[in-house]
Order: sequence, then structure tokens, then C-alpha cells
Amino acid sequence: MEKGKPDLMEKKELRASDLMVPLAEYATIHDYASLADAVKALEDAQRKYCQGGYQHRAILVLNSAGRVVGKLSQLDIIRGLERNYRKTGNTSRSSFGGFTAHFIKEIMGDDMLWYVSLKELCQQAKDIKVRDIMYTPKTGEYVKSNATLEAAIHQITKGHHQSLLVVQDREVVGILRLTDIFHLTTRYIGGV
Repeated sequence: MEKGKPDLMEKKELRASDLMVPLAEYATIHDYASLADAVKALEDAQRKYCQGGYQHRAILVLNSAGRVVGKLSQLDIIRGLERNYRKTGNTSRSSFGGFTAHFIKEIMGDDMLWYVSLKELCQQAKDIKVRDIMYTPKTGEYVKSNATLEAAIHQITKGHHQSLLVVQDREVVGILRLTDIFHLTTRYIGGV
């Protein structure tokens, strides 16, 4: 059982809010921050995890009013290094689904992608702003805090999401992560 949380195994019906990581406990960064600041925030969050907190694979992005306006994942950070991706349009996983490695290589050449070394791109990263590379969640990536856990799992599964933003009274109050759902599932399967 995690510190500060009731034993979820004992509850009869679970809600999204029962398993979410509260916004106050999740890694956040403001949209005007630099990519270097975002990387530092993610590293700090990982260090806290090693001390018993939550592991973060993404950072929630806040606007000047403190509202969640986006996510910045490890993939977004890597993709954000190569500025030419922004010129190519949609670069999500589904964009290249079913294409051969040869075709993807041709696209990389046509769009001048990764012609500069990773080291050079990382050195230029200090000028990149979080708002320019963050991912803006779509409607299907939000779940109400009182939704049943089963409904949230269905939403994650059908949408192929790694997480959902949990809302209460139109405000994001936390994040429900696939990794936490999987952890609870393994506890149920193992009876622990």
C-alpha cells in the first residue's frame, strides 16, 4: 500500500480519483519555461520517485493562471529537439503506422530531419519553449473524477492513452496513469 493512500484492495467500487496522482504531487512546468527547465523538472521528479514518490514519464504544463494546458512527455522532448518536425505536421505514432523503414527514411531526407547531430540539437535546446513542443490533450483524454475506474480503463484502452487528466468542476485535479492501473491490476491478480 502506498503511503498516504487507503488500501484500494478493500474498496468495493473504485473511482478515477481513487487511483489518480493529485496535481499537487505531479511534476509540472509553466508553458513559458525552457526545454532545459522542463528536463530539470522531470529529473527532479525522478529523484523524488527514487525516494518513494511517484515516477513521472511526463510533465503537466500549466498556463499563467496555473491551469493544466498540456503534457510534455519524454517523446515530446526528444521530438522537440528537431525543429523541422513542426514543419511536417502531425508526427504522432499513427502518422507513420504501416509505412516501411525505407519510406520513413525518405521522409526524413525530404524534410531534412536529424541532419544535425543529437549533441548539437541538445546544445540548442535552451532556446526552445515548452509551449512550442507540448502536447495538447484531446477531449477523449479527460475523465471525470467520479467516473468508475472501469470506465476510465475502457477510455485508456480504446484511446491507446498512457494517462488521462482527471477533472472535477472543470479543473484538472490529477492524472490517472496506465502504470498505476497496471500496478493495481497485478495486485488483484496476485491477491496481494
